[in-house]
Amino acid sequence: MAAGGKTKFVIPPFRQSQAMDEEYANRTWQTLHSAIHEIHRQNASGLSFEELYRNAYNMVLHKFGDKLYNGLVETITLHLRGVAQEVAVAADGDFLPQLKEKWEKHRLSSIMIRDILMYMDRTYVVAQKKVAVFERGLQIFRDEVCRNDRIKGRLLATVLDLIHRERCSETIERGVIKTVTSMLVELGQDVYQRDFEVPFLEATADFYRKESHECLAQNSASEYMRKAEARLGEEHERVTHYLDKASEGRLNEVVERQLIAEHMRALAEMEHSGVVPMLEDDRIPDLKRAYELFGRVTSPDGLGVIRELMSGHVKGRGQQLVAEEPGAARDPVEFVKGLLALRDKYQSIIQGAFSGDKTFFNALNSTFEYFINLNQRSPEYISLFVDEQMRKGMRGTSEDEVEAMLDKVVMLFRYLQEKDVFEKYYKQHLAKRLLGGRSISDDVERSMIQKLKQECGYQFTSKLEGMFMDMKVSADTQDKFRAANGSSKVESIDLSVQVLTTGFWPTQVSGGCNLPAPVARCCEVFREHYLKQHSGRRLQWQTSMGNADLKAQFGASRHEINVSTY
Repeated sequence: MAAGGKTKFVIPPFRQSQAMDEEYANRTWQTLHSAIHEIHRQNASGLSFEELYRNAYNMVLHKFGDKLYNGLVETITLHLRGVAQEVAVAADGDFLPQLKEKWEKHRLSSIMIRDILMYMDRTYVVAQKKVAVFERGLQIFRDEVCRNDRIKGRLLATVLDLIHRERCSETIERGVIKTVTSMLVELGQDVYQRDFEVPFLEATADFYRKESHECLAQNSASEYMRKAEARLGEEHERVTHYLDKASEGRLNEVVERQLIAEHMRALAEMEHSGVVPMLEDDRIPDLKRAYELFGRVTSPDGLGVIRELMSGHVKGRGQQLVAEEPGAARDPVEFVKGLLALRDKYQSIIQGAFSGDKTFFNALNSTFEYFINLNQRSPEYISLFVDEQMRKGMRGTSEDEVEAMLDKVVMLFRYLQEKDVFEKYYKQHLAKRLLGGRSISDDVERSMIQKLKQECGYQFTSKLEGMFMDMKVSADTQDKFRAANGSSKVESIDLSVQVLTTGFWPTQVSGGCNLPAPVARCCEVFREHYLKQHSGRRLQWQTSMGNADLKAQFGASRHEINVSTY
């Protein structure tokens, strides 16, 4: 018993006591020769395979292996020469079916002959380094039939014509071609490649070279690529149905070169229908098809063509957005909204059409970095946009929407080369929001600072965080002043003071400010209170950063007026 419980059958060598002379060997060979002839005639039902095996065994055992092997080769050769004659004279419609029938019969006969001569295969063939019986039969079929002068060229032309007709939308019998290609593969990969694949690929290149030029002249880029995609699918089906699997890579290379590589630039730059019009019109399916087709071409870089055109187009749009018109006032909010809309558009395209390809995102980022920095006021405009959003633009939006907007702003900040200029403006705008109580949310403000910190490190945001700390400490100080004074009012004036740390806040140089006497007394009361709590410190009033609410009556009307203190 063999592994797995299967029975292993062993054919023992036959014992032969009688010596075999030349005459007896000739008679034995004639018996085998006749049997092989009957097998070729598909008339093996009356043969005793056990007796034939014994005869072949005896010939090999008594050193007549050469006679047996050479006789076999001669017999098969003569038979196949006759087969070749029959195939060669077959009418065109019967040519491939005739060859298919002869091949299948020969293959079956070769298996039966191999079984009879099994002992010779195991001993004589191995010892003499001969080709095994079955493989030798295939070689003879290759030389006498497939490479027959009257068959070889006709076989190739017939198969190529069938494939050409199928490419021209005719229905053909694929099974016949499958038999031929399978036959050639079994005869040897070198046979398949040299006798069929090489000329097949040449014919394929010629077919698609002509078709691609015609199609390019008659169709838009989108329609051309749809047809190219369909052709590639058809060639894949051919491999599946009747070509050897090993041909697929080489076939794809030929088709891709003729349909895509040779025309990439012309397709991508086609007026009214190339890559740029696709980008402008958000034609995601067409762009996706272009990405997939061009991505098949690696030399030259197919995707590089699309990236180049996308970058050039975005650069042009961006330059228009950031260009300053002499004498014209620019709305910073609309400036940044335009940048964000442009970035959103192409981010969506890259994700939807280009599979989120990082190389396309890198190209997009490089392009934005280029044109944003063409405008020296970009850092100021981005800071003003954040200021507008923090004061009122994001009021009523969800937490997720706020985070998404902050992420977009930080993305634009990332493109800036002069980040220190942005910091200067951002600190000024943040100071006004904090001191004026105009921010929609301290949490949102802190979230923005945290994002900037992740981008540039602690040093970049240390002063901004210090400003928030001052506001918290100032609130505590105001509570203590109110408790000590019994009220926040001094001589009927409601006083609110923020104590700011020098160095955290933007400095503003201003001239002297003559405060009204009641206000000056309020300031002095607070100063005395504060210095009692913090001896050694010095307070310097920044009137340019304060404001006051005035109540006034004009005739019968009462008004409240908010003014700066300077």
